[in-house]
Amino acid sequence: MSFNVALSGLNAAQKDLDVTSNNIANVNTTGFKESRAEFVDVYAASLLSSSKTKVGDGVLTAEVAQQFSQGSIKFTENSLDLAITGNGFFATVPELNSLETSYTRAGQFKLNQDNFIVNSQGGYLLGFPVNADGTSASVSLSTAEPIRIPTASGAPQKSSEVDIRMNLPAGDSYISSAPGNFDPEDPLTFNHSTSVTIFDSLGDSHVMTYYFIKDDPSVNPNEWMLFASVDGSPIDLVDPAADGNTNPVGGAVSGPLSAGGGLTGARLIFDSSGDFQSQVPADAFGGITTVDFSNHLPNGADTSQTVQIDFNLDPLGPNPNEPTQFASNFEVTSLQQDGLAVGRLTGIDIGTDGLVRATYSNGTSEPLSRIAMVNFANEQGLKQVGSTAWKESITSGEALAGEGGSGTFGTINSSALEQSNVNLTSELIDLISAQRNFQANSRALEVDNQLNQTILQIR
Repeated sequence: MSFNVALSGLNAAQKDLDVTSNNIANVNTTGFKESRAEFVDVYAASLLSSSKTKVGDGVLTAEVAQQFSQGSIKFTENSLDLAITGNGFFATVPELNSLETSYTRAGQFKLNQDNFIVNSQGGYLLGFPVNADGTSASVSLSTAEPIRIPTASGAPQKSSEVDIRMNLPAGDSYISSAPGNFDPEDPLTFNHSTSVTIFDSLGDSHVMTYYFIKDDPSVNPNEWMLFASVDGSPIDLVDPAADGNTNPVGGAVSGPLSAGGGLTGARLIFDSSGDFQSQVPADAFGGITTVDFSNHLPNGADTSQTVQIDFNLDPLGPNPNEPTQFASNFEVTSLQQDGLAVGRLTGIDIGTDGLVRATYSNGTSEPLSRIAMVNFANEQGLKQVGSTAWKESITSGEALAGEGGSGTFGTINSSALEQSNVNLTSELIDLISAQRNFQANSRALEVDNQLNQTILQIR
């Protein structure tokens, strides 16, 4: 009997040593959760036995219980390194179409050859689909899918509108030779100019320049002439063939005006207080539209492209979005266009709520997915499968999915890793204690053996 008691003590001490050694071995394993050996005594008694004299039958290992306390956070330089502060797990699958989900708190993620976010074992990180504004389309684990980072931002978008805000100096001098002798390459033939980069249907960039010429104040006071060019080549702001009222400088303002070489421009008209009053010509959308780009796109792009120059004319009165003519310097306060080149991936940003947003070289950013967070009613009931991963079990309960930072789910820290929650000092003390326990049980076994030998030697 005493042999079995001592032997159970040895087994328990060995289990304690094994658990402690495993904790120490994983002290630097990212996302590792320490375990604790929990023991219970063995007591067996029959119906008629006396509990007052009954001796216990030894010890058993009741459970090796995982401890899911928070590990310390280590910050890194990799935006795909992720750490959870609080409750929750990342969800991964071994294959793209697999339903075999594993759960981990080790956030050492990276991009594979197909630009999917994966961990060191090749598991694909799952995320919820999102809408264009970044809100989650669904938070069900059944709709979660591997997160992929596209290297390009869709197809190029040709420019169709340029929004401009500026001040034209009221005190500028009239250039008597303009617009008849207007030359984009001669700064003496215009008062001011500004440029913006626009894009054609293939995503190729072009420089569109606007030239402003003060009109004769004795004939057309507070009026400016506007001309444009694309890549240094002048372009008409209205089709002269569609309007026979092309007016030379000093003419009426009922139609477009012409410059040297037959170039057709437009007029910007202000009142005596510097407020923008009207533009000539004006299309149905309130701006000034160029003719098509037939002579400006030799690269095979869509030559029917036109660009509307929008000065935000407000017929009801002064508006901060309109151009002005004040006694101040020439100043462009806003110059924006709606075209896009083909963007290349330049960075990945991950918010505390798990929203993955990609930024591209064309200045755009796009929400791609929201990292799925998973929690369990009893996380200690999860089944360990190695590589700092767990799987759902009967005792853990079903996986509960949600967003980071909502409800009981923790937040996600990008460029950070959760270190092991093992306290090395405590483990070393536990190691000494387990060793002493093993030695004591070995001594008890030795004494039992000596007693048996003494009995066997009785004659």
